[in-house]
Amino acid sequence: MTALLQVKNLSRRYGKVRAVSDLCFEMGCGQITGFVGPNGAGKTTTMRIAATLDVPDGGDVLVDGTSVLVEPRLARMRIGYMSDQFHPYPNLDVMQFLDFFARAYGLRSRRRIETVHSVANFCGLGSFLDRPATGLSKGMGQRLHLAKTLLHDPALLILDEPASGLDPRARIEFRDLLKRLAAAGKGILISSHILPELGEMCDSVVVIEKGERVVAGAIGDVQREAQLEQTIVAKVTREADAEAMQRHLAELPMVGDVAVDGVQLRFAFVGDDDDLAGVLAGCVAAGYGLVEFSRDAADLEDIFLKTTKGRLQ
Repeated sequence: MTALLQVKNLSRRYGKVRAVSDLCFEMGCGQITGFVGPNGAGKTTTMRIAATLDVPDGGDVLVDGTSVLVEPRLARMRIGYMSDQFHPYPNLDVMQFLDFFARAYGLRSRRRIETVHSVANFCGLGSFLDRPATGLSKGMGQRLHLAKTLLHDPALLILDEPASGLDPRARIEFRDLLKRLAAAGKGILISSHILPELGEMCDSVVVIEKGERVVAGAIGDVQREAQLEQTIVAKVTREADAEAMQRHLAELPMVGDVAVDGVQLRFAFVGDDDDLAGVLAGCVAAGYGLVEFSRDAADLEDIFLKTTKGRLQ
């Protein structure tokens, strides 16, 4: 199966600065991929090239098998790009703003109106259609930016710092929207400096530094490649079971420190899914009364700090 997004040996220079250097990675439909790196690492340049807004010095980007260099118009119909800056046109309300872009995407008559209302409702803008587009709060403005990006039903969303400046509630609501889009089959490439939050929504990550790929892949695979410990959270029915399970876990070679807080345990683990399944099976067989057993949210901060060296350009 062809990957939804393929970045192939991408390079881009600005004068003497090599913003992107021989960058390669790919992602599929239904994936949320975090695009992580220090300031100036080349994230925005890569995203702009993938969105057909810049031209590389070398390499190519394929969107659903279509080259953004050879067939940019066709590629654009599969791409929804959301830049890190949003400046809506003045003197337009939300409905007029969305209708303008729906027309630009070639939507006509009843289909256009239905699409605008459908996308506005999905993004929580249904009761804001008569509001001035320039008078929205930061959070509602980002929803409008996302709605504009979704009008032509793109398969790939390229989101550059979409949660920047949002308050906690707005970030949570925005994150839930992205999860729903991924569940519907859309691939999402998203950059952000809010790494703990990014780790809660992403299933894969690409880390770059000075325009070069450092690591890429499923978050669990990257953690193991970087020899990072995962944090496992377990809950049992009685404190006596927790203490017994702590002693049991402490004897296992892939388990690190085990902390107990009442009936809850947290422990560090290094191993693959089969190894973790073995730990779970052993605890169940020992009769510890397990009611919860799960990975803690992936810590992209640890991945970022472990794999990058703080080099700037």
